[in-house]
Amino acid sequence: MKKALPVIIAVICMVCIVVGCVCWYKSATKNSNGVLNNQSGEVNSGENISNEPIFTLENYPKVDASLAIHPLVDSIASNFLGINESELNFEYTKTRSSDVYKNLIDKNVDVIFAAEASSGDLEYAKSKGVELEIIPATSSAFVFIVNSENPVDSLTLDEIVKIYKGDITNWKEVGGEDLDIIPYQRPDGSGSQTAMISLVMKDQNLMTAPKMQVEAEMGGLIDAVAEYDNSKAAIGYSYFYYVNTMYKRDTIKMVKVNGIEPTIETIKDGSYPIYTNGYIVLRKDEPEDSNTRKWVNTVLSERGSKIIEDAGYVPMK
Repeated sequence: MKKALPVIIAVICMVCIVVGCVCWYKSATKNSNGVLNNQSGEVNSGENISNEPIFTLENYPKVDASLAIHPLVDSIASNFLGINESELNFEYTKTRSSDVYKNLIDKNVDVIFAAEASSGDLEYAKSKGVELEIIPATSSAFVFIVNSENPVDSLTLDEIVKIYKGDITNWKEVGGEDLDIIPYQRPDGSGSQTAMISLVMKDQNLMTAPKMQVEAEMGGLIDAVAEYDNSKAAIGYSYFYYVNTMYKRDTIKMVKVNGIEPTIETIKDGSYPIYTNGYIVLRKDEPEDSNTRKWVNTVLSERGSKIIEDAGYVPMK
């Protein structure tokens, strides 16, 4: 027993040393909020989410975005860089989503945050031998807008389809005044036009609009419904965040669809019937250890979800 005693004491001492080292390591790697530091950009689970900068301006990926997502991409950059949004000087594509996809496919940018890819976008990628990795990252509502003086507050999805097929041509057919409906559209290749075809019209033919009823800019479409001649008879479409926040107008209103008003709550609970996403898209050959992958993984983490929600968007469930 006496011979074994020194061995036992030595083992106890070794255990104490190991435990002490582990405790010191955990303490040393905690940040000021008590959250374990994570240099990969991933966020630890729990209530505390780190806001420590994980990029510099020099190693931040080149990001482009669809118009309705520009404010969110700025919020992400501000958080990831640890600087105020007013200090950012990034340039984003201002018009069609197809130009955003083209920037990625042509390797002018590293990653994009955009609306759904159109068939033309996918064909262009194929022609360039580029495979895209497309990841849903936000939830959104696709909304229909009318002038605030229009007495129609609600339309069924079937009525909307018939308006844009040309089967319903007068507002009195859906409970409004005796006015010919002016249905505005967006150009092919724009994110909202792609959504209109895939989410609303589906297998129904969208009527060919007169040139003056096709608005190149999303803001121009809203202006047409809000302010132009005959605006009281107009209808158009866009994304909830753009209409509700980025390009808000007192002279327009979002109509209910199938009796459901588009709100953050009805987007979150899935009750609003025309549901779409914002997508993070990168090239499939992007290296796994790149800063671009790190950016993507962090946007998809708890930290990213909080940024998305704080910016007024709806993160994926």
